[in-house]
Amino acid sequence: MKLSLIPNLFKKPLKSLKLPESIILKELKTVTQENNLLTYENITIYHHSRSILIPLMILDTTRGIYLFEYKDWSYDELKKATIEKASQQNQSQKTLAFQKSHNFIEQKYNEMTHNDCVPIYNFLLMQNLNSYEHEHLDASFKQLLPQERIMFNDLSKDAVLQKMKNIPKSFHPMPQVADIIGNILVQYAIQDNNDITHIVTTEQQNFIDLPFASFEVISAPTGSGKTSAFLLKMIFQKIKNPELKIIIIKQTVLSCDLLRKKLLSIIEHAFIEFDITSIEIITPAELTSRHLKSCNKDALQDEIKINNILMHKDFYASDVIICDDSDLLTNEFKNYLKHLQHNANLLLIRSAKPLNETYTFTRNFAKEHKKVFFEQANPHAKALQIIASLLEFHMPRDILVVSSTLSKEKLNDDLEYFIKYKAVLLDSSKKLIDQDIDNLLLCGYSDINSLNAKFVILMDVCFASSVELEYAYNLCSESVYVLYEDECEKLASLRSDFEDNKE
Repeated sequence: MKLSLIPNLFKKPLKSLKLPESIILKELKTVTQENNLLTYENITIYHHSRSILIPLMILDTTRGIYLFEYKDWSYDELKKATIEKASQQNQSQKTLAFQKSHNFIEQKYNEMTHNDCVPIYNFLLMQNLNSYEHEHLDASFKQLLPQERIMFNDLSKDAVLQKMKNIPKSFHPMPQVADIIGNILVQYAIQDNNDITHIVTTEQQNFIDLPFASFEVISAPTGSGKTSAFLLKMIFQKIKNPELKIIIIKQTVLSCDLLRKKLLSIIEHAFIEFDITSIEIITPAELTSRHLKSCNKDALQDEIKINNILMHKDFYASDVIICDDSDLLTNEFKNYLKHLQHNANLLLIRSAKPLNETYTFTRNFAKEHKKVFFEQANPHAKALQIIASLLEFHMPRDILVVSSTLSKEKLNDDLEYFIKYKAVLLDSSKKLIDQDIDNLLLCGYSDINSLNAKFVILMDVCFASSVELEYAYNLCSESVYVLYEDECEKLASLRSDFEDNKE
C-alpha cells in the first residue's frame, strides 16, 4: 500500500487538528513549563483574509519556533504502508510535512517585519506509536518522518527535552519575544502609547479567546492594556462570527474618535481584513436618543437622562454592548444598559479596585513608579512656572493640564502673554479632526477620557469627584503635579493613595 504524504495523511479538517490530551502531550507541557518555554495550544494565525489553526506552537528563544501536530496512527495501520513524497514537499529537514503552516507563518512574519522569519522546526506527537515500532516501518517513513522529529508515546520527559535540544541554537541573534509572538499571533499583541509591543497576560489571553457572555465586568488599572484587550477580543470574535453586531460606548465625542483611531491602528498592524464600519462607537447620549426615537419621542440632545420610557420600553441596540471606562458613568446609566441588554451581551470595563468582576487584569504595562508632587501655592502662578520649565526640555504634547473651565481659560490667556505659547482649550464634545490634540492641552475633568501625557498638572482638585481625580492621575506616565491653595478632603484622599511616590 502506498500513501501520498500530503494529500492523504496530513490534509484533514481543521477540527481534527486540535490536540487531545495524551501522555506524551502532558510530558511535553511539563518540559515547556520547567524550561520557561512559551507555549500556545490550538491557536489560530490570521493573515489578510486567511487563517490557519496551529495545534501546538512552542517558542524557544535560543533556537526558534517548534510546531507540533498530533497523529493517532497506530503501528497496525502503518506497518504495511509506504509513503510517496508529494511534489510540493520541501526537502528541508526542518519542515516534515507541515509546509502549508510553515509557509503561512513565514509569509506573515516577512510581510509584517520585512525580515526573514525565525527558524521553524516541526514535530509529530504520536500517542499510538513507540520508538521500537517506528524502527520496523518502511524506510520511506524514516526518510520523511525522521525519528528525531517524532515524540513517541514511550518517551520520558528527559528524552522529550533532548529531542528539542538537538535543534542547534540560532547563529543569529533572535528578535525579542514580544516581536516574534506579536507579529505572528496578532490577537495577543498590545501596543502601548510609545508603540512598544507587549504580549498579553494569561488573564487577557483567556478573556480574548472566549466568546462574549451575557454579562461581564473587567477591572483593570490604567496602563494594563484593557482597552487594547477588549478591542482585540471584539475584532477576533467578530471574525469568527461576522454577523455579530457590536456597539462601544465612550463618554465623549472626542473619546469616540480616539478609540476609532486606536481600532484602525490595531487592524493595520495585524495585517487582517476587517470591516471597521461594522463596529459602532457612540456616546451615551447617542444611545439614549436612538432608544427614544424608536419610541417616537424627542431626543435629549447631549443630555443623559434616564427616564421611565427608557427603563420600561424594550429596544434592540446590538448583540453586544461594550462600555469602556464605565466608572466615569452614573449608576443610573449602567442600570439602563443592563436593562437594555437583558437578552443580549453586556461588557463593562472599569478602572476601580476589583469587587466581583468576571475578569481582573493585574499587570500594568505603564511605568511603575510615577513621581507625584503636592504643591501648595497659587495654583495659577505655579502652573505657569511648571509649564515653562517642562517646555524647555519636552514637547508641548507631553503636557496635560486638568482644571475647571475658568482656570483653564485664564491659564490659556496668560500662557500666550507670558510664555508666548498658545495651548489648546480642549472640547471633548468636538470631533478629533476639529482640534489639535498633539499639543499642550488644557481641559476640564469631564474632557479627559482616553487622553494620556507624560506630565499631568491637576488644579481645582477640591471640586472634582474622586473617580475623576483617580482617572486624571492615571493619565500620566512620568509625573503628576497636584496644585492647591487650601487643604480639602479630596486632597487628603489623593495624598493617602499616592503620597508614597512623592520625591
